[in-house]
Amino acid sequence: MRVVGLMCKAPRPGYAKTRLAASLGAARAAEYAEAFLADSAVLANALGAATAFFAPDDGGAEVARLLPPAMRLRPQVPGDLGMRMIAAFAALFAEGSPALLMGTDSPDLPPALLEEAFAALAGHDAAFIPAHDGGYCAVALRAPAPHLFQGIPWSCAETLTATLAAAGGLRIHLTAPWHDIDEAEDLEKLHLAAAPFTRRVAAPPG
Repeated sequence: MRVVGLMCKAPRPGYAKTRLAASLGAARAAEYAEAFLADSAVLANALGAATAFFAPDDGGAEVARLLPPAMRLRPQVPGDLGMRMIAAFAALFAEGSPALLMGTDSPDLPPALLEEAFAALAGHDAAFIPAHDGGYCAVALRAPAPHLFQGIPWSCAETLTATLAAAGGLRIHLTAPWHDIDEAEDLEKLHLAAAPFTRRVAAPPG
């Protein structure tokens, strides 16, 4: 049984989408964060047995109201993003395999790319959906590979390059890249007609 994890933050003003907030204000950025979380949860839930890994520790109720009913909920562990991803994958592999972990910064991510990542695991150990900014939108694994997430510079143009360098002998598949939404100018990249999401991002806050 394949399993899916969604790394997410409670959509609180001043906590979620802080780079968007620098241009749009904290309240409006939080509204976008809520929409992105809702759409990403629908996408994750459609792929397989899904769990939302939320932060902060007291944000469960804020996240839960945006999830499909069947989606499970777990708090993220403390530590940097790599430590949190290692723990999330451990929890996912305890439920089934293969496993895929994604975030909420690409709410219009095409389902075909996620399906490609899963399918690639028939002949590869890991599959990544690269992001245009040098990171990645999702990663799928056949088995736990914690070394992929240790000592990595996160949220920068070198993230994926460093991850691939850490892969060692793992067989890696890369899909076509996609965008993530971090800055206000990224909002124009949303492909709102690309897939059947909840479409909350189709009606952004005015």
